[in-house]
Amino acid sequence: MRHLLRSPAMWPCMLLLMLAAWSPAPRAAAAQLHIAVAANFLGTLEKLAPLFAHASGDTLLPSAGSTGQLYTQITQGAPFDVFLSADAARPQRLQSQGLTVAGSRFTYAIGTVVLWSPRAGAVAGRTLREGGYRFIGIANPANAPYGAAAQQVLTALGLWSRLNQDRKIVVGESITQTWQFAASGNDDMSFVALSQVIRPDGSISGSHWLPPQSMYRPIDQDAVILSSSPNRTAAQAFTHWLRTAPQAAAIIRAAGYRTDD
Repeated sequence: MRHLLRSPAMWPCMLLLMLAAWSPAPRAAAAQLHIAVAANFLGTLEKLAPLFAHASGDTLLPSAGSTGQLYTQITQGAPFDVFLSADAARPQRLQSQGLTVAGSRFTYAIGTVVLWSPRAGAVAGRTLREGGYRFIGIANPANAPYGAAAQQVLTALGLWSRLNQDRKIVVGESITQTWQFAASGNDDMSFVALSQVIRPDGSISGSHWLPPQSMYRPIDQDAVILSSSPNRTAAQAFTHWLRTAPQAAAIIRAAGYRTDD
């Protein structure tokens, strides 16, 4: 060996070997995570995305819709990495169908439903019982957990059957469309997610009524990693960050959600 090292012809080869040994392992390319996100959480996710990108280098690419629609797309093979549902039931179904990564499901937010109008004085606690309005918007209860919560509130008030008979309920395909019904004046008020109407200072635009929690089941919004994800490591990093990062929790709470902790 001593003879080989003294040979000038071998120096370039030995230098290359030494450089290779000392060079750090190449960094894995940043991932692009495709997130199926319930429409009510889209605005919050858009605030979270740059913070996660800064922390990880990975990019979040959200596709929003009603929870039921997204669930159907996932069962039909849509190429998502993570599902941020507006309920716990659909992630549980995906888990039972073997379509999720074991142990990845958790509640990332607990939602609040609110009856809302952009007009001041249009909504109060007695408004539903008093009548005097044309239409009330709700999201489709079959697809949207906030629509199901609205139905539960109206049922608890004894109004669900009568309002349907009087054709005063306008059904949107998602909570975003339901918000648009009220915002545009196409209905008098809509049941929407608190996150859609709360301001950065905690106030709520227009007028509103917050139904007592006893009138509807808790809206536990669960996240899950899909077993078909080609970016499982990055997906696990994102869900861990979403679950544990103080800055993520702060943004979620500021958006009108509660968290488990």
